[in-house]
Amino acid sequence: MDAFISPDLLLRWLHVLFGITWIGLLYYFNFVQTEYFKEAEASAKADAVKKLAPRALWWFRWGAMFTFLTGFGLLHFTMSRGGLNSYIIIGGLMGTLMFLNVWLIIWPNQKIVCGIVPGDAAKAAPKAGLASRTNTLFSAPMLIGMLGSFHGTGAAGAAALSKAGPSISLGLWICIGLIALLQINAMFGKTGPMTTVKGVIHCSIALTVVMLALIQLV
Repeated sequence: MDAFISPDLLLRWLHVLFGITWIGLLYYFNFVQTEYFKEAEASAKADAVKKLAPRALWWFRWGAMFTFLTGFGLLHFTMSRGGLNSYIIIGGLMGTLMFLNVWLIIWPNQKIVCGIVPGDAAKAAPKAGLASRTNTLFSAPMLIGMLGSFHGTGAAGAAALSKAGPSISLGLWICIGLIALLQINAMFGKTGPMTTVKGVIHCSIALTVVMLALIQLV
């Protein structure tokens, strides 16, 4: 007798559900809350930082945690169906870095900003902001990488990592290098063109196009 629901489908459902929670709040922080704080009265901002932001950050960080865990579990099913293609390698790598940014950079610094732990909020806020902007930058190419794991076509849809061994294209190596450089900037660099909402959206779309071209054509 077949199972009522397959583990594969259950994990995918949970992965999407947790992902909606995580990325939805990521966009809320970057597109709504940050812009509101620029215009809010000091008293209103202080109240939101103390009462609203910690609640949103709770859902944000645990959404990230369970999105990562269910995604990691899905790799078992992906490998068993022919291996990992360029799409899923990019999506999985960016998703993992985004998860680490949440727990190792954004949340520790936001705890200082929100007054949960002592520290220099003036220094912590820019660090959290840069990592958050980088996660927003990563979100569009990460998503197309995850969707392309099963629905992608062309050269990027062929297995790059399988039981038969690796077959990684030059384009995929360039993408991995580009992701690494952007992550290093998230830890030690500057916001640059991602300072504005329009800037980070345009950069994210451009990064998606560039990566698609690299994995499909190079």
